[in-house]
Amino acid sequence: MGGLQKKKYERGSATNYITRNKARKKLSLSLADFRRLCILKGIYPHEPKHKKKVNKGSTAPRTFYLLKDIRFLLHEPIVGKFREYKIFVRKLRKAYGKAEWSGVERLRENKPGYKLDHIIKERYPTFIDALRDVDDALSMCFLFSTFARTGKCHVQTIQLCRRLSVEWMNYIISSRSLRKVFLSIKGIYYQAEVLGQTITWIVPYQFAHDHPTDVDYRVMATFTELYTTLLGFVNFRLYQTLNLVYPPKLDGQGEMNLKSESDEEYALDSESYTEKLSALSASLARMVPLVEEEETVLDHFPAEGEDLEKMESREKAELEQDNQKKLFEGLKFFLNREVPRESLAFLLRCFGGQVSWDKSLCIGSTYDVTDETITHHIVDRPNIDKQYINRYYIQPQWVYDSVNAKILLPVEEYFLGVTLPPHLSPFVQETEGDYVPPEKLKLMALQRGEKPNTEEEEEDDDDEEEEEEDDDDEEEDEVEEEEAEDEANLAKMEQKRSQGKSLPVKVTAGKVKPEDRMRVAEEEKAEEKRLAIMMMKKKEKYLYDKIMFGKKRNIREANKLAAKRKAHDEASKADKKKKKMKS
Repeated sequence: MGGLQKKKYERGSATNYITRNKARKKLSLSLADFRRLCILKGIYPHEPKHKKKVNKGSTAPRTFYLLKDIRFLLHEPIVGKFREYKIFVRKLRKAYGKAEWSGVERLRENKPGYKLDHIIKERYPTFIDALRDVDDALSMCFLFSTFARTGKCHVQTIQLCRRLSVEWMNYIISSRSLRKVFLSIKGIYYQAEVLGQTITWIVPYQFAHDHPTDVDYRVMATFTELYTTLLGFVNFRLYQTLNLVYPPKLDGQGEMNLKSESDEEYALDSESYTEKLSALSASLARMVPLVEEEETVLDHFPAEGEDLEKMESREKAELEQDNQKKLFEGLKFFLNREVPRESLAFLLRCFGGQVSWDKSLCIGSTYDVTDETITHHIVDRPNIDKQYINRYYIQPQWVYDSVNAKILLPVEEYFLGVTLPPHLSPFVQETEGDYVPPEKLKLMALQRGEKPNTEEEEEDDDDEEEEEEDDDDEEEDEVEEEEAEDEANLAKMEQKRSQGKSLPVKVTAGKVKPEDRMRVAEEEKAEEKRLAIMMMKKKEKYLYDKIMFGKKRNIREANKLAAKRKAHDEASKADKKKKKMKS
Protein backbone atom coordinates (compact mmCIF):
# COMPACT_ATOMS: atom_id res chain seq x y z
CA MET A 1 0.00 0.00 0.00
CA GLY A 2 1.26 3.45 -0.88
CA GLY A 3 1.65 6.18 1.70
CA LEU A 4 -0.99 8.84 2.30
CA GLN A 5 -1.02 11.46 -0.47
CA LYS A 6 -0.13 14.97 0.70
CA LYS A 7 -2.73 17.69 0.37
CA LYS A 8 -2.45 20.41 -2.24
CA TYR A 9 -0.26 23.45 -1.32
CA GLU A 10 1.63 21.43 1.34
CA ARG A 11 4.67 20.48 -0.68
CA GLY A 12 7.25 22.07 -2.96
CA SER A 13 7.72 25.86 -2.97
CA ALA A 14 4.59 26.39 -0.82
CA THR A 15 6.49 25.03 2.21
CA ASN A 16 9.41 27.45 1.79
CA TYR A 17 7.41 30.63 2.51
CA ILE A 18 5.36 32.00 5.38
CA THR A 19 3.01 35.00 5.48
CA ARG A 20 3.88 38.02 7.62
CA ASN A 21 0.91 37.48 9.94
CA LYS A 22 1.81 33.82 10.61
CA ALA A 23 5.47 34.77 11.17
CA ARG A 24 4.44 37.48 13.65
CA LYS A 25 2.23 35.04 15.58
CA LYS A 26 4.98 32.40 15.55
CA LEU A 27 7.29 34.93 17.28
CA SER A 28 4.49 36.31 19.54
CA LEU A 29 5.32 39.90 18.57
CA SER A 30 3.27 42.95 17.62
CA LEU A 31 3.60 44.22 14.04
CA ALA A 32 5.78 47.19 15.13
CA ASP A 33 8.16 44.92 17.09
CA PHE A 34 8.27 42.40 14.23
CA ARG A 35 9.29 45.22 11.84
CA ARG A 36 11.97 46.40 14.26
CA LEU A 37 13.37 42.89 14.62
CA CYS A 38 13.49 42.35 10.84
CA ILE A 39 15.32 45.70 10.31
CA LEU A 40 17.87 44.93 13.03
CA LYS A 41 18.53 41.40 11.80
CA GLY A 42 18.51 42.29 8.08
CA ILE A 43 15.53 40.05 7.20
CA TYR A 44 13.52 41.23 4.18
CA PRO A 45 10.31 39.97 2.50
CA HIS A 46 10.65 37.72 -0.57
CA GLU A 47 8.42 37.63 -3.62
CA PRO A 48 7.67 33.95 -4.48
CA LYS A 49 8.13 32.87 -8.09
CA HIS A 50 4.71 31.13 -8.15
CA LYS A 51 2.67 33.35 -5.85
CA LYS A 52 -0.61 31.50 -6.44
CA LYS A 53 0.91 28.17 -5.30
CA VAL A 54 2.34 29.71 -2.12
CA ASN A 55 -0.87 31.69 -1.46
CA LYS A 56 -2.99 28.48 -1.61
CA GLY A 57 -4.61 29.34 -4.93
CA SER A 58 -5.51 32.92 -3.87
CA THR A 59 -4.36 36.04 -5.74
CA ALA A 60 -4.82 38.36 -2.71
CA PRO A 61 -1.76 40.59 -2.08
CA ARG A 62 0.24 39.23 0.86
CA THR A 63 3.76 39.78 2.20
CA PHE A 64 5.85 36.59 2.34
CA TYR A 65 9.04 35.75 4.21
CA LEU A 66 11.31 32.76 3.81
CA LEU A 67 10.48 30.19 6.50
CA LYS A 68 14.18 29.56 7.24
CA ASP A 69 14.61 33.31 8.00
CA ILE A 70 11.76 33.24 10.54
CA ARG A 71 13.17 30.07 12.15
CA PHE A 72 16.51 31.92 12.38
CA LEU A 73 14.73 34.68 14.36
CA LEU A 74 13.24 32.27 16.91
CA HIS A 75 16.55 31.99 18.80
CA GLU A 76 17.24 35.76 18.85
CA PRO A 77 17.77 37.10 22.45
CA ILE A 78 16.23 40.48 21.51
CA VAL A 79 12.82 38.80 20.99
CA GLY A 80 12.81 38.03 24.73
CA LYS A 81 13.76 41.66 25.48
CA PHE A 82 10.85 42.93 23.36
CA ARG A 83 8.46 40.70 25.36
CA GLU A 84 9.97 41.94 28.65
CA TYR A 85 9.44 45.56 27.53
CA LYS A 86 5.80 44.79 26.66
CA ILE A 87 5.25 43.40 30.22
CA PHE A 88 7.07 46.47 31.68
CA VAL A 89 4.72 48.89 29.82
CA ARG A 90 1.65 46.92 31.03
CA LYS A 91 2.86 46.99 34.67
CA LEU A 92 3.73 50.71 34.43
CA ARG A 93 0.27 51.55 33.08
CA LYS A 94 -1.35 49.57 35.92
CA ALA A 95 0.86 51.33 38.54
CA TYR A 96 -0.11 54.76 37.09
CA GLY A 97 -3.78 53.75 37.17
CA LYS A 98 -3.57 52.79 40.86
CA ALA A 99 -1.45 55.91 41.65
CA GLU A 100 1.29 53.71 43.19
CA TRP A 101 4.11 56.24 42.75
CA SER A 102 6.71 54.16 44.62
CA GLY A 103 5.91 51.26 42.27
CA VAL A 104 6.26 53.60 39.26
CA GLU A 105 9.71 54.74 40.45
CA ARG A 106 10.83 51.15 41.09
CA LEU A 107 9.64 50.03 37.64
CA ARG A 108 11.37 52.98 35.93
CA GLU A 109 14.66 52.11 37.64
CA ASN A 110 14.43 48.52 36.40
CA LYS A 111 13.41 49.42 32.85
CA PRO A 112 14.53 46.58 30.51
CA GLY A 113 17.06 47.44 27.80
CA TYR A 114 19.10 45.64 25.15
CA LYS A 115 22.34 45.97 23.21
CA LEU A 116 22.94 45.38 19.50
CA ASP A 117 26.65 44.46 19.77
CA HIS A 118 26.06 40.78 18.99
CA ILE A 119 23.92 41.68 15.93
CA ILE A 120 26.70 43.89 14.53
CA LYS A 121 29.22 41.07 15.02
CA GLU A 122 26.84 38.59 13.38
CA ARG A 123 26.05 40.80 10.36
CA TYR A 124 29.63 42.00 9.84
CA PRO A 125 32.09 39.16 10.52
CA THR A 126 35.13 41.28 9.55
CA PHE A 127 35.92 44.98 9.99
CA ILE A 128 36.17 45.51 6.21
CA ASP A 129 32.58 44.19 5.85
CA ALA A 130 31.42 46.84 8.33
CA LEU A 131 33.43 49.54 6.56
CA ARG A 132 31.89 48.66 3.18
CA ASP A 133 28.39 49.09 4.65
CA VAL A 134 29.07 52.31 6.57
CA ASP A 135 27.81 54.64 3.76
CA ASP A 136 24.14 54.41 4.77
CA ALA A 137 25.03 54.63 8.47
CA LEU A 138 26.90 57.91 7.89
CA SER A 139 24.14 59.46 5.77
CA MET A 140 21.50 58.55 8.36
CA CYS A 141 23.57 59.81 11.33
CA PHE A 142 24.35 63.12 9.60
CA LEU A 143 20.64 63.50 8.76
CA PHE A 144 19.47 62.83 12.35
CA SER A 145 22.14 65.16 13.75
CA THR A 146 20.44 68.09 11.91
CA PHE A 147 16.97 67.37 13.39
CA ALA A 148 15.40 69.91 15.73
CA ARG A 149 14.32 68.93 19.24
CA THR A 150 10.76 67.92 18.37
CA GLY A 151 8.71 64.97 19.61
CA LYS A 152 9.46 63.01 16.42
CA CYS A 153 12.63 61.38 17.78
CA HIS A 154 14.49 61.21 21.09
CA VAL A 155 16.91 64.01 21.96
CA GLN A 156 19.47 61.38 23.05
CA THR A 157 19.40 59.86 19.53
CA ILE A 158 19.99 63.26 17.92
CA GLN A 159 22.90 64.00 20.29
CA LEU A 160 24.44 60.56 19.78
CA CYS A 161 24.26 60.97 15.98
CA ARG A 162 25.88 64.40 16.27
CA ARG A 163 28.70 63.01 18.40
CA LEU A 164 29.39 60.07 16.06
CA SER A 165 29.33 62.27 12.94
CA VAL A 166 31.80 64.75 14.52
CA GLU A 167 34.07 61.84 15.50
CA TRP A 168 33.97 60.57 11.91
CA MET A 169 34.94 64.03 10.59
CA ASN A 170 37.78 64.08 13.12
CA TYR A 171 39.12 60.82 11.71
CA ILE A 172 38.81 61.95 8.06
CA ILE A 173 40.78 65.13 8.87
CA SER A 174 43.49 63.24 10.77
CA SER A 175 43.94 60.60 8.06
CA ARG A 176 43.60 63.14 5.18
CA SER A 177 41.44 60.60 3.36
CA LEU A 178 38.85 62.90 1.70
CA ARG A 179 38.89 62.73 -2.12
CA LYS A 180 35.81 64.38 -3.66
CA VAL A 181 33.03 66.79 -2.70
CA PHE A 182 29.92 67.93 -4.58
CA LEU A 183 27.26 70.51 -3.73
CA SER A 184 23.87 69.20 -4.87
CA ILE A 185 20.24 70.14 -4.23
CA LYS A 186 19.88 67.22 -1.76
CA GLY A 187 22.94 68.17 0.28
CA ILE A 188 26.75 67.95 0.18
CA TYR A 189 28.18 64.68 -1.12
CA TYR A 190 31.57 63.64 0.26
CA GLN A 191 33.76 60.75 -0.88
CA ALA A 192 36.69 59.40 1.14
CA GLU A 193 39.08 56.48 0.75
CA VAL A 194 39.36 54.69 4.10
CA LEU A 195 41.66 51.64 4.35
CA GLY A 196 41.31 51.03 0.60
CA GLN A 197 37.48 51.31 0.65
CA THR A 198 35.66 54.12 -1.20
CA ILE A 199 32.98 55.57 1.09
CA THR A 200 30.41 58.12 -0.11
CA TRP A 201 27.94 59.89 2.17
CA ILE A 202 25.63 62.91 2.04
CA VAL A 203 25.31 65.70 4.61
CA PRO A 204 22.16 67.90 4.61
CA TYR A 205 22.50 71.68 4.56
CA GLN A 206 22.16 73.39 7.96
CA PHE A 207 18.66 74.77 7.36
CA ALA A 208 15.76 74.82 9.80
CA HIS A 209 13.29 72.34 8.32
CA ASP A 210 9.83 71.02 9.12
CA HIS A 211 9.43 67.27 9.47
CA PRO A 212 7.49 65.81 6.50
CA THR A 213 4.29 64.06 7.53
CA ASP A 214 4.51 61.16 5.04
CA VAL A 215 7.68 59.66 6.61
CA ASP A 216 7.55 56.83 9.16
CA TYR A 217 9.99 58.04 11.84
CA ARG A 218 9.73 54.78 13.81
CA VAL A 219 11.27 52.86 10.89
CA MET A 220 13.98 55.52 10.48
CA ALA A 221 14.68 55.49 14.23
CA THR A 222 15.12 51.69 14.17
CA PHE A 223 17.63 51.96 11.33
CA THR A 224 19.41 54.74 13.25
CA GLU A 225 19.56 52.50 16.33
CA LEU A 226 21.46 49.89 14.28
CA TYR A 227 23.59 52.45 12.42
CA THR A 228 24.74 54.33 15.54
CA THR A 229 25.99 51.04 17.02
CA LEU A 230 27.79 50.19 13.75
CA LEU A 231 29.34 53.66 13.43
CA GLY A 232 30.49 53.58 17.05
CA PHE A 233 32.42 50.35 16.41
CA VAL A 234 33.85 51.64 13.11
CA ASN A 235 35.00 54.93 14.68
CA PHE A 236 36.64 53.08 17.58
CA ARG A 237 38.61 50.80 15.23
CA LEU A 238 39.61 53.63 12.89
CA TYR A 239 40.91 55.75 15.77
CA GLN A 240 43.01 52.76 16.85
CA THR A 241 44.64 52.59 13.39
CA LEU A 242 45.93 56.18 13.87
CA ASN A 243 46.82 55.67 17.56
CA LEU A 244 44.30 58.34 18.55
CA VAL A 245 42.42 58.39 21.87
CA TYR A 246 38.77 57.34 21.56
CA PRO A 247 36.48 59.10 22.27
CA PRO A 248 38.44 62.19 21.18
CA LYS A 249 39.28 64.53 24.03
CA LEU A 250 38.74 68.27 23.89
CA ASP A 251 41.99 70.17 23.90
CA GLY A 252 43.23 73.69 24.48
CA GLN A 253 41.01 76.49 25.77
CA GLY A 254 37.75 74.77 24.74
CA GLU A 255 38.26 72.05 27.37
CA MET A 256 39.50 74.45 30.04
CA ASN A 257 36.34 76.56 29.71
CA LEU A 258 34.01 73.57 29.85
CA LYS A 259 35.71 71.46 32.54
CA SER A 260 33.29 70.72 35.32
CA GLU A 261 34.20 70.33 39.01
CA SER A 262 34.16 66.52 38.76
CA ASP A 263 35.47 64.79 35.67
CA GLU A 264 32.26 64.15 33.69
CA GLU A 265 32.03 61.10 31.51
CA TYR A 266 31.46 61.42 27.77
CA ALA A 267 27.78 60.63 28.43
CA LEU A 268 24.55 61.74 26.81
CA ASP A 269 22.90 62.80 30.07
CA SER A 270 25.54 65.38 31.08
CA GLU A 271 24.25 68.97 31.16
CA SER A 272 27.07 70.50 29.14
CA TYR A 273 26.85 67.75 26.49
CA THR A 274 25.68 70.06 23.66
CA GLU A 275 28.36 72.61 24.50
CA LYS A 276 30.96 69.83 24.57
CA LEU A 277 29.82 68.71 21.14
CA SER A 278 30.15 72.19 19.65
CA ALA A 279 33.57 72.47 21.30
CA LEU A 280 34.54 69.11 19.83
CA SER A 281 33.36 70.25 16.41
CA ALA A 282 35.33 73.49 16.78
CA SER A 283 38.41 71.64 18.02
CA LEU A 284 38.82 69.99 14.60
CA ALA A 285 41.33 72.79 13.97
CA ARG A 286 43.75 71.31 16.49
CA MET A 287 43.89 67.68 15.38
CA VAL A 288 46.99 65.55 14.81
CA PRO A 289 48.74 66.62 11.57
CA LEU A 290 49.40 64.21 8.71
CA VAL A 291 52.19 61.80 9.65
CA GLU A 292 54.95 62.21 7.08
CA GLU A 293 56.99 59.17 6.15
CA GLU A 294 60.76 59.43 5.99
CA GLU A 295 61.92 60.72 2.66
CA THR A 296 63.72 57.62 1.41
CA VAL A 297 63.72 56.83 -2.29
CA LEU A 298 62.41 53.31 -2.74
CA ASP A 299 62.92 51.04 -5.73
CA HIS A 300 59.77 50.69 -7.82
CA PHE A 301 58.72 47.33 -9.18
CA PRO A 302 55.57 46.44 -11.13
CA ALA A 303 52.88 44.64 -9.12
CA GLU A 304 51.69 41.17 -10.06
CA GLY A 305 50.14 41.14 -13.55
CA GLU A 306 51.16 44.77 -14.16
CA ASP A 307 53.29 46.01 -17.03
CA LEU A 308 55.61 49.04 -16.97
CA GLU A 309 53.01 51.41 -18.45
CA LYS A 310 50.40 50.49 -15.83
CA MET A 311 52.98 50.87 -13.08
CA GLU A 312 53.86 54.39 -14.29
CA SER A 313 50.17 55.43 -14.43
CA ARG A 314 49.63 54.03 -10.90
CA GLU A 315 52.66 55.94 -9.58
CA LYS A 316 51.42 59.10 -11.27
CA ALA A 317 47.98 58.69 -9.62
CA GLU A 318 49.63 58.13 -6.20
CA LEU A 319 51.78 61.25 -6.60
CA GLU A 320 48.69 63.26 -7.61
CA GLN A 321 46.89 61.98 -4.51
CA ASP A 322 49.81 62.93 -2.22
CA ASN A 323 49.83 66.44 -3.69
CA GLN A 324 46.05 66.72 -3.19
CA LYS A 325 46.43 65.87 0.52
CA LYS A 326 48.66 68.98 0.93
CA LEU A 327 46.50 71.19 -1.34
CA PHE A 328 45.86 74.02 1.17
CA GLU A 329 49.06 73.67 3.22
CA GLY A 330 50.66 77.03 4.00
CA LEU A 331 47.37 78.90 3.36
CA LYS A 332 45.40 80.73 6.05
CA PHE A 333 41.63 81.08 5.66
CA PHE A 334 39.08 83.22 7.43
CA LEU A 335 35.37 82.38 7.14
CA ASN A 336 32.80 85.16 7.10
CA ARG A 337 29.69 84.56 9.20
CA GLU A 338 27.29 83.84 6.26
CA VAL A 339 29.24 80.91 4.75
CA PRO A 340 28.64 77.22 5.71
CA ARG A 341 31.22 77.16 8.52
CA GLU A 342 31.38 73.48 9.42
CA SER A 343 31.53 72.19 5.83
CA LEU A 344 34.27 74.63 4.80
CA ALA A 345 36.28 74.16 8.01
CA PHE A 346 36.11 70.37 7.55
CA LEU A 347 37.17 70.63 3.91
CA LEU A 348 40.05 73.07 4.48
CA ARG A 349 41.46 71.05 7.39
CA CYS A 350 41.22 67.82 5.40
CA PHE A 351 43.76 69.29 2.96
CA GLY A 352 46.10 70.96 5.41
CA GLY A 353 44.76 74.53 5.51
CA GLN A 354 44.50 76.72 8.62
CA VAL A 355 41.05 78.14 9.27
CA SER A 356 39.30 80.46 11.70
CA TRP A 357 36.07 82.45 12.08
CA ASP A 358 34.55 85.21 14.20
CA LYS A 359 34.65 84.60 17.98
CA SER A 360 30.98 85.56 18.35
CA LEU A 361 29.94 82.94 15.76
CA CYS A 362 31.19 79.80 17.51
CA ILE A 363 33.88 78.79 19.97
CA GLY A 364 37.13 77.44 18.58
CA SER A 365 38.30 80.41 16.49
CA THR A 366 42.11 80.45 16.41
CA TYR A 367 42.87 83.96 15.00
CA ASP A 368 41.01 87.22 14.30
CA VAL A 369 39.99 88.84 11.01
CA THR A 370 42.71 91.47 11.57
CA ASP A 371 45.50 88.86 11.29
CA GLU A 372 47.91 90.09 8.56
CA THR A 373 48.96 86.54 7.58
CA ILE A 374 45.46 85.53 6.30
CA THR A 375 45.77 84.62 2.61
CA HIS A 376 42.11 83.90 1.69
CA HIS A 377 38.94 85.46 3.12
CA ILE A 378 35.81 83.47 2.16
CA VAL A 379 32.74 85.67 1.73
CA ASP A 380 29.29 84.92 0.28
CA ARG A 381 27.93 88.42 -0.35
CA PRO A 382 28.31 90.92 -3.25
CA ASN A 383 30.78 93.16 -1.43
CA ILE A 384 32.37 93.76 1.97
CA ASP A 385 32.96 97.12 3.67
CA LYS A 386 36.49 96.78 5.04
CA GLN A 387 39.00 94.94 2.84
CA TYR A 388 42.63 94.14 3.60
CA ILE A 389 45.07 94.56 0.73
CA ASN A 390 47.19 91.43 1.26
CA ARG A 391 44.47 88.75 0.97
CA TYR A 392 42.07 87.33 -1.63
CA TYR A 393 38.33 87.79 -1.10
CA ILE A 394 36.68 84.80 -2.73
CA GLN A 395 33.36 82.96 -2.87
CA PRO A 396 33.02 79.54 -1.13
CA GLN A 397 32.75 77.58 -4.40
CA TRP A 398 36.49 78.11 -5.02
CA VAL A 399 37.31 75.70 -2.16
CA TYR A 400 35.01 72.94 -3.45
CA ASP A 401 36.13 73.30 -7.09
CA SER A 402 39.82 73.34 -6.12
CA VAL A 403 39.42 70.09 -4.14
CA ASN A 404 37.79 68.35 -7.11
CA ALA A 405 40.34 69.75 -9.58
CA LYS A 406 43.21 68.69 -7.23
CA ILE A 407 44.90 72.03 -7.96
CA LEU A 408 44.49 75.60 -6.68
CA LEU A 409 42.26 77.17 -9.33
CA PRO A 410 42.74 80.79 -10.49
CA VAL A 411 40.94 83.04 -7.98
CA GLU A 412 39.86 85.64 -10.60
CA GLU A 413 36.72 83.66 -11.53
CA TYR A 414 35.60 83.48 -7.86
CA PHE A 415 35.99 87.12 -6.74
CA LEU A 416 33.08 88.85 -4.94
CA GLY A 417 30.11 89.69 -7.18
CA VAL A 418 31.49 87.69 -10.12
CA THR A 419 29.18 85.19 -11.88
CA LEU A 420 30.56 81.82 -10.81
CA PRO A 421 31.61 79.11 -13.29
CA PRO A 422 29.44 75.93 -13.30
CA HIS A 423 30.06 73.57 -10.36
CA LEU A 424 31.00 70.34 -12.18
CA SER A 425 30.34 66.96 -10.57
CA PRO A 426 33.55 65.01 -9.81
CA PHE A 427 31.53 61.76 -9.91
CA VAL A 428 30.93 62.04 -13.70
CA GLN A 429 33.65 60.55 -15.86
CA GLU A 430 33.19 61.24 -19.58
CA THR A 431 34.02 58.37 -21.95
CA GLU A 432 34.92 58.58 -25.63
CA GLY A 433 32.09 60.08 -27.66
CA ASP A 434 30.41 61.79 -24.69
CA TYR A 435 29.77 65.53 -24.59
CA VAL A 436 32.46 67.33 -22.60
CA PRO A 437 31.49 70.87 -21.50
CA PRO A 438 33.98 73.64 -22.36
CA GLU A 439 34.54 74.30 -18.62
CA LYS A 440 35.71 70.70 -18.18
CA LEU A 441 38.09 71.05 -21.15
CA LYS A 442 39.45 74.26 -19.62
CA LEU A 443 39.92 72.46 -16.27
CA MET A 444 41.70 69.55 -17.95
CA ALA A 445 44.04 72.03 -19.64
CA LEU A 446 44.81 73.61 -16.25
CA GLN A 447 45.51 70.17 -14.74
CA ARG A 448 47.96 69.45 -17.59
CA GLY A 449 49.75 72.69 -16.75
CA GLU A 450 48.59 74.56 -19.86
CA LYS A 451 47.24 78.11 -19.73
CA PRO A 452 43.70 78.19 -21.16
CA ASN A 453 42.25 81.28 -22.82
CA THR A 454 40.62 83.87 -20.61
CA GLU A 455 37.15 85.23 -21.41
CA GLU A 456 38.59 88.39 -23.04
CA GLU A 457 40.85 86.30 -25.32
CA GLU A 458 37.88 84.10 -26.23
CA GLU A 459 35.86 87.22 -27.13
CA ASP A 460 38.77 88.45 -29.31
CA ASP A 461 38.83 85.02 -30.99
CA ASP A 462 35.10 85.33 -31.63
CA ASP A 463 35.61 88.79 -33.18
CA GLU A 464 38.38 87.36 -35.40
CA GLU A 465 36.08 84.52 -36.44
CA GLU A 466 33.39 87.06 -37.36
CA GLU A 467 35.95 89.03 -39.43
CA GLU A 468 37.02 85.79 -41.14
CA GLU A 469 33.36 85.08 -41.88
CA ASP A 470 33.09 88.57 -43.49
CA ASP A 471 36.20 87.79 -45.59
CA ASP A 472 34.65 84.47 -46.59
CA ASP A 473 31.50 86.31 -47.71
CA GLU A 474 33.62 88.64 -49.88
CA GLU A 475 35.46 85.66 -51.41
CA GLU A 476 32.11 83.98 -52.14
CA ASP A 477 30.93 87.16 -53.94
CA GLU A 478 34.10 87.13 -56.10
CA VAL A 479 33.61 83.45 -56.95
CA GLU A 480 29.98 84.11 -57.93
CA GLU A 481 31.11 86.98 -60.24
CA GLU A 482 33.67 84.69 -61.93
CA GLU A 483 31.04 81.98 -62.38
CA ALA A 484 28.68 84.53 -63.98
CA GLU A 485 31.45 85.58 -66.47
CA ASP A 486 32.11 81.91 -67.38
CA GLU A 487 28.41 81.35 -68.01
CA ALA A 488 28.29 84.41 -70.30
CA ASN A 489 31.32 83.10 -72.30
CA LEU A 490 29.68 79.67 -72.62
CA ALA A 491 26.50 81.29 -73.90
CA LYS A 492 28.53 83.21 -76.57
CA MET A 493 30.30 80.01 -77.66
CA GLU A 494 26.95 78.16 -77.96
CA GLN A 495 25.59 81.02 -80.12
CA LYS A 496 28.64 80.91 -82.45
CA ARG A 497 28.34 77.11 -82.82
CA SER A 498 24.63 77.39 -83.71
CA GLN A 499 25.51 79.97 -86.38
CA GLY A 500 27.97 77.44 -87.92
CA LYS A 501 31.15 79.27 -87.05
CA SER A 502 34.18 77.11 -86.22
CA LEU A 503 35.34 77.30 -82.64
CA PRO A 504 39.03 77.53 -81.74
CA VAL A 505 40.09 74.04 -80.56
CA LYS A 506 42.72 73.84 -77.87
CA VAL A 507 44.18 70.61 -76.41
CA THR A 508 45.61 70.79 -72.90
CA ALA A 509 47.84 68.12 -71.35
CA GLY A 510 46.15 66.07 -68.55
CA LYS A 511 47.40 66.19 -64.99
CA VAL A 512 48.47 63.01 -63.17
CA LYS A 513 46.43 62.63 -59.99
CA PRO A 514 48.51 61.20 -57.09
CA GLU A 515 46.93 58.11 -55.49
CA ASP A 516 45.72 58.75 -51.91
CA ARG A 517 47.08 55.71 -50.06
CA MET A 518 45.42 56.64 -46.77
CA ARG A 519 42.00 56.84 -48.43
CA VAL A 520 42.49 53.52 -50.21
CA ALA A 521 43.53 51.83 -46.92
CA GLU A 522 40.45 53.25 -45.16
CA GLU A 523 38.18 52.02 -47.95
CA GLU A 524 39.72 48.55 -47.70
CA LYS A 525 39.24 48.55 -43.93
CA ALA A 526 35.60 49.61 -44.28
CA GLU A 527 35.02 46.85 -46.86
CA GLU A 528 36.57 44.23 -44.55
CA LYS A 529 34.35 45.44 -41.68
CA ARG A 530 31.24 45.24 -43.89
CA LEU A 531 32.10 41.68 -44.93
CA ALA A 532 32.79 40.67 -41.30
CA ILE A 533 29.34 42.01 -40.29
CA MET A 534 27.74 40.07 -43.15
CA MET A 535 29.44 36.84 -41.97
CA MET A 536 28.24 37.22 -38.35
CA LYS A 537 25.88 34.70 -36.73
CA LYS A 538 22.34 35.83 -35.93
CA LYS A 539 23.02 36.19 -32.16
CA GLU A 540 26.30 38.06 -32.76
CA LYS A 541 24.61 40.36 -35.29
CA TYR A 542 21.82 41.15 -32.78
CA LEU A 543 24.40 41.98 -30.08
CA TYR A 544 26.46 44.09 -32.53
CA ASP A 545 23.34 46.03 -33.58
CA LYS A 546 22.50 46.71 -29.91
CA ILE A 547 26.03 48.02 -29.26
CA MET A 548 25.93 50.24 -32.36
CA PHE A 549 22.45 51.53 -31.42
CA GLY A 550 23.78 52.49 -27.97
CA LYS A 551 26.78 54.28 -29.49
CA LYS A 552 24.57 56.19 -31.95
CA ARG A 553 22.23 57.19 -29.14
CA ASN A 554 25.19 58.53 -27.10
CA ILE A 555 26.40 60.50 -30.12
CA ARG A 556 22.89 61.94 -30.62
CA GLU A 557 22.73 62.96 -26.95
CA ALA A 558 26.21 64.54 -27.15
CA ASN A 559 25.24 66.47 -30.31
CA LYS A 560 22.02 67.65 -28.66
CA LEU A 561 23.95 68.95 -25.61
CA ALA A 562 26.57 70.60 -27.86
CA ALA A 563 23.80 72.33 -29.86
CA LYS A 564 22.13 73.56 -26.65
CA ARG A 565 25.45 74.90 -25.39
CA LYS A 566 26.14 76.64 -28.70
CA ALA A 567 22.70 78.31 -28.63
CA HIS A 568 23.29 79.42 -25.00
CA ASP A 569 26.74 80.85 -25.83
CA GLU A 570 25.40 82.72 -28.87
CA ALA A 571 22.58 84.22 -26.78
CA SER A 572 25.00 85.32 -24.05
CA LYS A 573 27.34 86.85 -26.70
CA ALA A 574 24.41 88.78 -28.17
CA ASP A 575 23.52 90.14 -24.71
CA LYS A 576 27.14 91.18 -24.10
CA LYS A 577 27.22 93.01 -27.46
CA LYS A 578 23.99 94.84 -26.64
CA LYS A 579 25.44 95.93 -23.28
CA LYS A 580 28.63 97.14 -25.01
CA MET A 581 26.60 99.08 -27.58
CA LYS A 582 24.55 100.75 -24.81
CA SER A 583 27.65 101.66 -22.80
